[in-house]
Amino acid sequence: MRVVSLVPSLTEAVARSAPGALAGATDWCTHPAGLDVVRVGGTKNPRTDRIVSLAPDLVIANEEENREPDLAALRAAGVAVLVTEIRDVPQAFRELARVLDACGVASRPRWLDEAEETWSSLPRPESRRTAVVPVWRRPWMVLGRDTFAGDVLGRLGVDHLHATHPDRYPRIPLDDLRAAEPDVVVLPDEPYRFTAVDGPEAFPGLSCALVSGRHLTWYGPSLAEAPRVLGRALRAARG
Repeated sequence: MRVVSLVPSLTEAVARSAPGALAGATDWCTHPAGLDVVRVGGTKNPRTDRIVSLAPDLVIANEEENREPDLAALRAAGVAVLVTEIRDVPQAFRELARVLDACGVASRPRWLDEAEETWSSLPRPESRRTAVVPVWRRPWMVLGRDTFAGDVLGRLGVDHLHATHPDRYPRIPLDDLRAAEPDVVVLPDEPYRFTAVDGPEAFPGLSCALVSGRHLTWYGPSLAEAPRVLGRALRAARG
């Protein structure tokens, strides 16, 4: 089985579960460390000619992370493409199982069972907090409706204030984000790389939580440790 992955979290899942199956991955596929495969460009601008030259049995993609014209070009070249849709944690587990099955993984990997058990046994949050969750700057964009990251936060007791916005990633003026006075501003390090000196200064007087984007937005082996990693960062922002 030869697989090309156009989704970083799915790359990690396949690499962990089907060693040797990956023939190619995007430049953004950083896990597992030391992954030695052909790089095929970005998630939004993959080198379709390079992918075809690898003669994969399957390309795995995601309806949000990858562009339909690129996937259509691969199909036109005779390449099988599996497209995932992941909007919440339960759906992530279903889609991961589907991807691994399509990649020829004979038995359900232990990490997937452990991750699902971790999320199914989460204690009920003692209290709930409101948040705004920027994912980009210049212009400011935040989590909106129907997002995987929003569901992750909700299960950890954090309700983001734009969950009912008509757009999934709306552009919201900074003044409006400040005026909403959330309990916490959640600043992930991807897709925009917010840091201690790039992000919190825009929200004076508000608590800010710098969080791992991999644990907030990736659906793969990182799911097993996401509640612990994110919970620690969110608790640190209470002050």
